[in-house]
Amino acid sequence: MLFRSIRLGTLDNTKGNADHLLAAVVENLRKTLNIASVHVARKNNPSTPAPKAVLDKLAAECDFVISAMGD
Repeated sequence: MLFRSIRLGTLDNTKGNADHLLAAVVENLRKTLNIASVHVARKNNPSTPAPKAVLDKLAAECDFVISAMGD
């Protein structure tokens, strides 16, 4: 079976510690998956949806996206 590298995206909702949680998840995924790149995106604030442009960029540049909330 042929495995290609993964383009991973993260979406931070801007609550406290979400960035730390996402960094830890990415670090652990790198140990088991062939990750070619990580595209990091951040919402403007936690109570509104991510802008369409941010979501479109993640969809275009990533195979998978992980989102996290923190506190």
